[in-house]
Amino acid sequence: MKSQTRLVILALAACGYASGAFALDFKNVGASPVIMYDAPSIRGQKLFIAPRGMPVEVVINYGAWSKVRDFAGDLSWIETKQLSERKNILVRNLNAKIRITADDYSEVVFSADKGVVLELVDTVIPGWAKVKHSDGATGYVRLNDVWGI
Repeated sequence: MKSQTRLVILALAACGYASGAFALDFKNVGASPVIMYDAPSIRGQKLFIAPRGMPVEVVINYGAWSKVRDFAGDLSWIETKQLSERKNILVRNLNAKIRITADDYSEVVFSADKGVVLELVDTVIPGWAKVKHSDGATGYVRLNDVWGI
């Protein structure tokens, strides 16, 4: 009986650890555009320049470097100090509707095309995110229309 209880406790602990291990960590490229590399070093091959505010998913931290995944699923390296905690998200669908309230039938404030970066304001309403456009307009967008949360 003791060994069965111990196995159950170990299994539950492993499940809790596994679920935490898959938590996504999204950050943004900081205030300036940065070079993305194929290795954690400035001697690595330069892949592209990421624009400021671009959301990325941090896959792993390695010293002063972070391996990140972009919206397209491509992996690259960035100096960790170039990442910002401010939360931006990226529109992933064509003509995403940003509405006054978190309701499919509320008035559309504006539409955003694929690739537009929006500032994440809040995500308290299930299935929706409150966002802010760079021009100051705010509203709610469906979570399935954006990437980076």
